[in-house]
Amino acid sequence: MTKHMGLFAGASLLAMMSATFAHADAMADLEAAAKKEGALTVIALPHDWCNYAAVIDGFKKKYPEITVNELNPNAGSGDEIEAIKANKGNTGPQAPDVIDVGLSFGPAAKKDGLIQAYKVSTWGDIPDSVKDADGFWYGDYYGVLAMGVNKDIVKEAPTSFKDLTDPKFANSVAIPGDPRTGNSTMMTVYAAGLASDSKLAGADAMNAGIAYFKALKASSNLVPVNGSAQNLAQGTTPIYFDWDYNLLAMRDKLAGNPPVDIVIPSDSVIAGVYVQAISAYAPHVNAAKLWMEYIYSDEGQIGWLSGYCHPIRFNALSAAGKLPADLMAKLPPADAYAKAVFPSLDEQGAAKTATADNWAKEMGAN
Repeated sequence: MTKHMGLFAGASLLAMMSATFAHADAMADLEAAAKKEGALTVIALPHDWCNYAAVIDGFKKKYPEITVNELNPNAGSGDEIEAIKANKGNTGPQAPDVIDVGLSFGPAAKKDGLIQAYKVSTWGDIPDSVKDADGFWYGDYYGVLAMGVNKDIVKEAPTSFKDLTDPKFANSVAIPGDPRTGNSTMMTVYAAGLASDSKLAGADAMNAGIAYFKALKASSNLVPVNGSAQNLAQGTTPIYFDWDYNLLAMRDKLAGNPPVDIVIPSDSVIAGVYVQAISAYAPHVNAAKLWMEYIYSDEGQIGWLSGYCHPIRFNALSAAGKLPADLMAKLPPADAYAKAVFPSLDEQGAAKTATADNWAKEMGAN
């Protein structure tokens, strides 16, 4: 090693150490400020959704000085936004500090001035396509579209959209409902379009997906019944699509009667994401930031995984060898998620329009 190389290496090491210490100091300051506030108000976090019960308990255990006030666990994303609006001047426990909402609500809340910017320390692990560049909202966990397969009836599970066109899957394939009214169904059709050509997007991808399902219907492989856990168990719809976390929970509930495989299509991996944000009027802004640091930490992210929701930092955690083997054994292989695609809001909007315009016309639906 030359002197210059040695000096460079030493300078780099010092810079890295300084950055580490700076982050540690910043976290210590944030923790102290949050503990001084002594409270955090969350909203719309049902305990059985993505293992939120354990995630909240983990935060309480780590920061017992902070009381977590839980508002309306069964509220929807729209209710969360309205709660911010209704409590702009309220510093009491009815004013939410943080929200967990569907993707489309993040940009809208930013536009309306209802949320504030904050970039967590693990910001770099969050894909650019699911975070606001200025830090106003950011994806936290997601599901991907998968196939639930009744192994008693389907002895050799399909592995792709292409496989489903095989005549051996006659009267076997189902979708959860009508793509004009259900997001998971709309995105299943969208995923089929991408399977035919990964370069497609928006309306083009949706129309290609409609053409795929029109052909699947013509071949009698598509069952004219909505896919559900009951219909899968009874064999009416032995293969059906849904978000992976719903199918994995269904598999566990069925407990082997019948045995069920959960398969991520190898030719198209479409993700649906939920995003986090801090209220612009948060009474406990430091506790809100600390909550974000916790749920985007390794511990918080693995908490989602134990509830079958994939943490947004999944690929980074996988590359670092930090995913617990016992949890991974219950899930489809990690590499199946590595190529997950997060359709943008514009792409989803165009797909929704194409669905409204063309699904009934092509499928002969009412």
